Amino acid sequence: MTDTTLVPNGWVCLYPQVSSVTEDSSVTEEDRSTSQTATMSLDNRGLAYADGFFTTMGVIDGLILWSDYHYQRLVSHAEALQLNINSEELLAVLQLYAQQLEQGMLKLVVTRAAQDVRGYGYTPNANGSDCEIWLKATAMRVSTALQLSLPDGNLVPTQPYASAICLASQIACLPPPLAGLKSLNRLDNVLASGELQRIKAEPLASKLASTLGEGLLRDMSGQWVEGTMSNVFYQLAEESLSESKTTSSIHKDDEDYLSTGQWYTPSMAQSGVAGVMRQVIIDALSTTQYPVIIRSLQDEDLPKLTHLFFCNALRGIMPMSSLTLLSGDVVDFKSV
Repeated sequence: MTDTTLVPNGWVCLYPQVSSVTEDSSVTEEDRSTSQTATMSLDNRGLAYADGFFTTMGVIDGLILWSDYHYQRLVSHAEALQLNINSEELLAVLQLYAQQLEQGMLKLVVTRAAQDVRGYGYTPNANGSDCEIWLKATAMRVSTALQLSLPDGNLVPTQPYASAICLASQIACLPPPLAGLKSLNRLDNVLASGELQRIKAEPLASKLASTLGEGLLRDMSGQWVEGTMSNVFYQLAEESLSESKTTSSIHKDDEDYLSTGQWYTPSMAQSGVAGVMRQVIIDALSTTQYPVIIRSLQDEDLPKLTHLFFCNALRGIMPMSSLTLLSGDVVDFKSV
């Protein structure tokens, strides 16, 4: 697998590695880095059939955030899609890129290698499990101004309050083992994101639309599952064990944000992406008084919501101050 001491611009092919230059000791590191950049074939199965997966990693101080969880994603996704990946070696290479990047984002894309098989089929043997591994390193600021201390002592970035809206777009219901995977087939999320951007760009957009941070999505069965780029957690008025305490502390004391009251998150068993930050939060609360409960979110639950936040591995926790329903009604969490 390709190793590097320089962070190249653009996409680089980590595997299969380009050997014609990297094996020549007379070339410079700049030439070596340039040689790793390759062009993806139009026969690539990720391009043709979305046959693969991806993961996006934040980097701060040269370290990959939640690296253990990204490692588990590599292992689980390789198993589910029957791809031959040395996850330990791959993570070690990613850590080298992170050290050089210092702060920013690493996006990893894994696709099944091109094969001489027509159509959707692939060779069900060792060769059929071969893959191509692509990486893009992007220098950018990863927000750390606001951080929330999880019950297990880890810190997670927290974004300012925004508003959310229920979108008409729906995401697909998928069979095992595809449900929950961060596969390359994200067309439903692409279309949903387009709907959200159109709402935000409307000429006569309301003040609420101008503060929109995320859209809530249903799957084809009608259950509300996730955001366009994130997972969702929520609390319900009728389930709150101490409603007045929850309402007052949830907005005034960030340290109690997750430890006060019962949080729920929808199941990823038939749709959605089981995100890294989602699992971080579930694990962090697993030994507290109120472990996260996996529970479907239905239409009749929405008016009963008292708190709602979205989350992903790059932006951390994104708390919402309100949710606009499909009917146009607004559930205001700060006034509950």
